[in-house]
Amino acid sequence: MDFSFTNEQEALRSHVQELLDGVCTPEYAQRCDERAEPPRAAYEALGKHGWLGLIIPPEHGGSGASAIELAILLEECGRHFEELGMWVFRTITYGGYAVMKDGTPGQKAQLLPKVARGELTFCFGLSEPNAGSDAAAVATRAVSAGEDYVINGQKVFTSGMDLSDYCLLVTRTSTGARKQQGITTFLVDTKLPGIEVKKIATLGQRAIGTTQVFYSDVKVPASAVLGKVDHGWEQVDSYLWYERLCLSAARTGAASAAFDYALNYAKTRKQFDRPIGSFQAISHKLADMRVMLDVSRTLVYRFAWLLNEGKATRHDAAVLKLYTSESYKAVSDLGLQILGGYGYCMEYPMQRFFRDSRLATIGAGTSEIQRNIIARGLGL
Repeated sequence: MDFSFTNEQEALRSHVQELLDGVCTPEYAQRCDERAEPPRAAYEALGKHGWLGLIIPPEHGGSGASAIELAILLEECGRHFEELGMWVFRTITYGGYAVMKDGTPGQKAQLLPKVARGELTFCFGLSEPNAGSDAAAVATRAVSAGEDYVINGQKVFTSGMDLSDYCLLVTRTSTGARKQQGITTFLVDTKLPGIEVKKIATLGQRAIGTTQVFYSDVKVPASAVLGKVDHGWEQVDSYLWYERLCLSAARTGAASAAFDYALNYAKTRKQFDRPIGSFQAISHKLADMRVMLDVSRTLVYRFAWLLNEGKATRHDAAVLKLYTSESYKAVSDLGLQILGGYGYCMEYPMQRFFRDSRLATIGAGTSEIQRNIIARGLGL
């Protein structure tokens, strides 16, 4: 395994940094958070310059890049504004990777070029009031009706539903001996009749936020099925591996931004006639933060390499998700402590890192679930 980046990968990072330095400044991110406005200008700039087509094959208008380049893109998005990274990852994973992997030739031809051009945005509908950590317990049902399916049910924490053109929706189409059987995924047009979207007020992630969605006799064509009917769980499981990579890369980028802010503050803030960073109590916090960041970045790019090599395992994905999530939360908490009273003030960005990071150990698989997966891999 080579830990160095190629010249092309370094150039990719530089180009993304330069673009986002112009369209996604710290002031812009703060404004989006305060006003609960999505970072649309930044997202559209990435689409205009082709970044949303990064992993899409050239024959469909993309760049055909690997998981390593994807991690670089998401890390830089997260470094500038975590919620921008969240928006980008959903479209790339559920509108790009999922369609690339399981779409029909028609679905690929219809959707992938538009994703690559930044003309479409996607979200993911999995969680339900009674299907959170027990994700396979989905009850939202899709019933065959001639050439269509009729969908009824409720989803919760469908982030970006109110911004998206399509939702990759996980439904139950039959009942098997195991909960994972009888699940089917659909590419649902979010503007179809019978769909009601309600915003959920949250502690963090305010710019895009999340929603609950009600499906009442929503009619979708059979052509909206993604992959095989009744075999959707295997598909969803593979998508979640890419989700783990993207989330972890974006959150590592956000944690890096929190660390940089705290480090600069510790070097410039003076108490007792010297910078507070010269006190061991503060310097040790920063040292711990740096160690967590270095390990997180190593795990991110190790997992990306494993994906490229076809060697990634469920254990690897769980280790990645667990460590990067817990590290982001810890780095943000330590950063707030370093800023002291100013860290608690809304005009400083550390409080946003603190609020946003709290979701990392809860959403997309809690830390407890990741530990369960790791323990099972140890034969426990």
